[in-house]
Amino acid sequence: MHRVYAAGENDIRELNRIAYESEAYWGYDQEYMDKFRKIYKVTGEYVKSNPTFIFAEGERIIGFYSLKKNDNETELEFFYIDPQYIGKGYGKKMWDSLADYCKSEGIKSFMLVTSPQARGFYEKMGAVVVEEVESLLRAGRKIPRLMYNVTDGIV
Repeated sequence: MHRVYAAGENDIRELNRIAYESEAYWGYDQEYMDKFRKIYKVTGEYVKSNPTFIFAEGERIIGFYSLKKNDNETELEFFYIDPQYIGKGYGKKMWDSLADYCKSEGIKSFMLVTSPQARGFYEKMGAVVVEEVESLLRAGRKIPRLMYNVTDGIV
């Protein structure tokens, strides 16, 4: 049985490990991954300021997600699964948890930016590509930006 709970400062190291290894799962080179580690680092301050949730089964952390609220929109900042659990249905369960959280908080939609490899997962969950944006990790690389309508999504 899975459980979801708020991340705390003691979880930062594990969250960063999961994010890094989950991104590395797609076979990126070391230069890319070094930039990833610098730009997409979970910090104690981030966790204090943004809803960040751990998805676990028993004592095992499967993955985590986090939303960041900007002036006029909500962004899915992190959605990572430990690579050993990718492709085993946990992503859908974690997504359902995320959607339930959004509903409980009155969040009607959110945006997300992802790698081309993960695009299909998010589309399967009901997100729609709205544009292509410049990657922060590799100059000249375009990546999808998607929108998920919480009330219309497949949950």
